[in-house]
Amino acid sequence: MSAAGAAQQEYWKPSHSPWLVSFSVLLATFMQVLDTSVANVSLPHIAGGLSASTHEVSWVLTSYIVASAIVLAASSWISSVVGRKRYLAISVALFTVSSALCGMAQSLPQLIMARILQGIGGGGLQPLAQAVLLESFPQEKRSQSMAFYGMGIIVAPIIGPILGGWITDNYSWRWIFYINVPIGIFGLLMQEMFLEDPPYLKRQHVSRIDYIGLALMAVSLAAFQLVIDKGQDVDWFADNWIRIGTIIFSLGFPLFAWWELTHKHPFMNLRLLKHRNLSTGTALMAMQGAVMMGSTAMMPIFMQTLLGYPAFQSGMAMMPRGIGSMLSMIIISRMVSKFGNRLMILFGFLGLGVTMFIFAGYNLNIAETNITWPLFFNGLVMGFTFVPLTTLTMANIPQSDIQQASGIFSLLRNIGASVGISLMFTMQARMAQVHQNVLVSHINPYGQQFQFWAERIGTLFHNPAATFGLAYRGILVQSTMLSFLDCFRWLGYAALVVIPLIALFKGSRHIKTQAELHLAE
Repeated sequence: MSAAGAAQQEYWKPSHSPWLVSFSVLLATFMQVLDTSVANVSLPHIAGGLSASTHEVSWVLTSYIVASAIVLAASSWISSVVGRKRYLAISVALFTVSSALCGMAQSLPQLIMARILQGIGGGGLQPLAQAVLLESFPQEKRSQSMAFYGMGIIVAPIIGPILGGWITDNYSWRWIFYINVPIGIFGLLMQEMFLEDPPYLKRQHVSRIDYIGLALMAVSLAAFQLVIDKGQDVDWFADNWIRIGTIIFSLGFPLFAWWELTHKHPFMNLRLLKHRNLSTGTALMAMQGAVMMGSTAMMPIFMQTLLGYPAFQSGMAMMPRGIGSMLSMIIISRMVSKFGNRLMILFGFLGLGVTMFIFAGYNLNIAETNITWPLFFNGLVMGFTFVPLTTLTMANIPQSDIQQASGIFSLLRNIGASVGISLMFTMQARMAQVHQNVLVSHINPYGQQFQFWAERIGTLFHNPAATFGLAYRGILVQSTMLSFLDCFRWLGYAALVVIPLIALFKGSRHIKTQAELHLAE
């Protein structure tokens, strides 16, 4: 038998329909991604129900992010030790049980511990599901599988605040966790019926566990999450814990990278980044995650704080973004086959930049349609970045290395999202102070414009103190408005500045066939 024939024979296909396999893994992944945002709008209710302050209850989000980020990075290595199907079942079961524990928590420490368990269970679901989908479909159909996967990954964070607000207003915050239980049980049954481990996934022996690399990664990422999540609350480097966390991350992460690159059996194979498409794609996906999640976090707060929208209404106003994302997932595979991956990625990042600059042009008198239509277009172009970017990034990765590459890819996307959210909240707070200092200088009793304005207001109040107080309240609103516009503008710059990286992708004529990839192995 020829080498090409042997490679084709080695190429593995699942026993069941790849769509059934995809649905079984995507169900659990959708549940996990949804849980990253569904609790956001419920934090005040959780704080009141558990007699905790808003600052204390923020650890409900932070603890989940830290645990899931650490497990996400180690998911490929863990599945190679225990087996992918078994690891996926353990993850879904742990996520389901811990969701029930979150709903039953009677104190804040109990809820935080349950959220840590939930993060441990859910952290590996994204890269596992992505690897299963990429392996279950031949390369020519991977764009379709990534559209199916992207529909869950992109839409879930968008509908999360809507669902969380509705459940909290009509039932109780505990039900945002209880709803995971039946979904998790159904997902476990589907995976038991349709999921199987590929024959080339060989389990590692326990003696080959990379304890040092695992410890370095866990400590570094935990310190990183502590810094970016709590830095703004404690005035960044004015706090000892932030300084210590920064030192730990600055020393630990480079040491972790060196160890994984030089160790014979690393749990995270960073050497895969020598593939140009993978290294380029992870950089672009990190920026896409920062722009997407940064704007997703800022827009509802903008609507609630400045436009007076209730929490549930602000969540509903985000719905067109989800509709746009779903529509793009339906049409993207046909557009990729017609125009190519790189052109679609270019259009996607240009669209992200344009919509961010539209947001940066808002004022306090905008109508709701001025928000919904740009949000719809924003969701539409997100699909044009996610699907072709994922397909092109994984194009030259051997099938046996796809799960490792998917873990790196997903980790960078999550890190980008965390950094984007943190920087946006920090910039909003800091720029509000900057704009306030500038605007206050115009409250001058000797200035002609202020005198003209104060004369009109004075006819109502006949009280100089009330006039100055009203002027200051107006400045607070304007400075907050300008700070949000600054955030959207910088997100637009971020989307545009990475566009030249698209040229680094190897074109379709350089992408190897499945047989060639297996010959390379």
